[in-house]
Amino acid sequence: MPRILITTDYLRPGDEVDRYLREHGHTTVHAPLTGRRDPAELVAALDGIDGALVANEPLTADVLSRAPRLRAVVRTGVGYDSIDVAAAEELGITVSNLPGVNAGAVAEYTLGLLLAAARRLVQSATGVAAGGWPREDGHELRGSTLGLIGYGAAARAVVPLAQAFGMRILCTTGVPESERTGSSVEFVGFPELLAASDYVSVHTALTERTRGLLDAAAFRRMKPTAVLVNTARGGVVDEQALADAVRAGEIAGAALDVVSEEPLAADSPLRGVDGIVVYSHMAGQTAEARAAAGRAGAAELLAALEGRPRFAVNAPVPAGGPAAGDIG
Repeated sequence: MPRILITTDYLRPGDEVDRYLREHGHTTVHAPLTGRRDPAELVAALDGIDGALVANEPLTADVLSRAPRLRAVVRTGVGYDSIDVAAAEELGITVSNLPGVNAGAVAEYTLGLLLAAARRLVQSATGVAAGGWPREDGHELRGSTLGLIGYGAAARAVVPLAQAFGMRILCTTGVPESERTGSSVEFVGFPELLAASDYVSVHTALTERTRGLLDAAAFRRMKPTAVLVNTARGGVVDEQALADAVRAGEIAGAALDVVSEEPLAADSPLRGVDGIVVYSHMAGQTAEARAAAGRAGAAELLAALEGRPRFAVNAPVPAGGPAAGDIG
C-alpha cells in the first residue's frame, strides 16, 4: 500500500481526509507540524513515504534527497516557497499547491485587519484589559485608497469587499493585462501605488523578485498615515526596515498575519513597536477553508500519484495548468 504522510496540523486520524485516503487503498501517517521541526525529524517522518500532504514544511533539497520513495507533495494551501521545487523536479517529485482554495477566507480576514487597524481595535481592547479606557480617534475606510500588491485569487476576492466599504482600489501586478478583470480596479506601477495608498495589502507570492520588496525605500514612498497589511508571505517585507519606518513615523503601522520566521522569534525587530500588530498566520484558517483544502489536497495527491496532477508547480505541468508569476 502507498504510504501518505500528513503534516498539516488540522488534519487528524479518522477525519474525512484520512478516511478518503484509506478508502482509496493508502496507509496514512500523521506527524502534525505545530512549530519548528528539526530537519532530521522530517527526514525520519518521510522514511518509506510515497506521497505527502504538507503544511509550511521546509522541504529542502537535502530533506527531499533523503526520501527516495517520495513521488508527490501537495501543499494544503497556496504558498509553496518552503519547498525546493527545482530539487523536487530533479528527483522526480511532483509538487502541487491549491490555488484559490482559501481566497474567500483570506479576503474576509484582510478586511478584518483593515478595520482593526483603522479603528485601533487591538489597542483599545489591550488598553481596557490593562485597566484603562482608551478613546483615540480611528478612521473610516470609506473614501480611503487600498493598494493591492498582487492580483491572484485572494486579492480579487478582496475587491468587492473593499468596494462595499467605499474604498478606491489600486493594484500593481505581473498578471497579464488579459487577466486583469474588474473595471473598478486601477492598475498602476509599484511606486505610484505606494505613494497614493492609505492601506497597502500584500497578496503576492514569495519569489526572488518579491523577497524584501517592501524595504526602506518602499516605506519612504508611502504616506506617513499609511498602514501595511500582509496576509501573503513574511519574506516580502524587510522586517527591520518596517520596524524602523514605524518608529520614525514614515508610516503609521502594520498588521501582519505572516512573518519571515514563524512562530515570531523572541528577538524579532517587530516586537515592542507601537503600531505593529502581529497575528499567528490565520488568514486562511476557517473551518470552511480547512475542510475545502483537506478535500482538495487529498484529491490532488491521489491524482499526482497516478501521474495526472491538476495543480503541479513543477514538471510535469498539465496543459492549461497554473503558471507561477513574480507579482501574482
